[in-house]
Amino acid sequence: MAAERTTKTKGAGQYAEVNGINLYYEIHGAGRPLVLLHGGLGSGEMFGPVMAQLTEHRQVVAPDLQGHGRTADIDRPLDIRLMADDIAALIDHLGLDKPDVVGYSLGGGVAFQVAVRHPDKVRRLVLVSANIRRDAIPAEMLAQQGQVSGAAVDFLKDTPMYQLYQRVAPRPEDFPRLLDKIGESMSKDFDFSEDVRGLKVPTLIVAADADMAPPSHYTEVFKLLGGGLRDGGWMGEGRPKGGHALAILPGLTHYNIYSSPLFAAVTLAFLE
Repeated sequence: MAAERTTKTKGAGQYAEVNGINLYYEIHGAGRPLVLLHGGLGSGEMFGPVMAQLTEHRQVVAPDLQGHGRTADIDRPLDIRLMADDIAALIDHLGLDKPDVVGYSLGGGVAFQVAVRHPDKVRRLVLVSANIRRDAIPAEMLAQQGQVSGAAVDFLKDTPMYQLYQRVAPRPEDFPRLLDKIGESMSKDFDFSEDVRGLKVPTLIVAADADMAPPSHYTEVFKLLGGGLRDGGWMGEGRPKGGHALAILPGLTHYNIYSSPLFAAVTLAFLE
């Protein structure tokens, strides 16, 4: 289980002082840059099983988001908009010329906000298992999210998320603080439908066929981008004018899609 979330092959990680945070990142491979953003309670290491596939023709920049992995927390909420500004500042710090931005779950929310707030810095966007409305998540899942807090540490000590944090975090004792912040963040209502309609970069929506939200949610997001509203046409003339696309991946869930070769394959196909 732990092996699925981590990799023993690590790049030479570095830190960048950007936007008031000391952000850890690793660079793998060479080619057109791709910024790859991990999910909640994870780190860039989550993508270890597909990193070789992604880096075959691309340079992958994999940061650890605020309070995650090797990036220590700072005194501010865990807000995808603030973390998006971190990533935009990292893009500038590294001198990347309009990289593609790919994000999973929490990282998908951050990637989305990078494209919303800094569209001039993004060439193409891939959102993986990222919900744009809180009410798209089933009630029983929302109830589980409501139990996430620092008080839950003892229940998580045998999980790969806890073990990863203890192994790599600058302050391993901050795990309860991270849980408190994630719990608080997930308790807030959100609806980014209008921001989706306003996206200015070609966007691929990716989800598992048994994701946290039902497939219908992701098709709704695609519709907001002008997709699925008409026949695509022999020459593709009926496809969304913004170059957007949708992929529902079979046999996967919210908890293994990020390590699937299918995810890497559809991402690379869209980006190319």
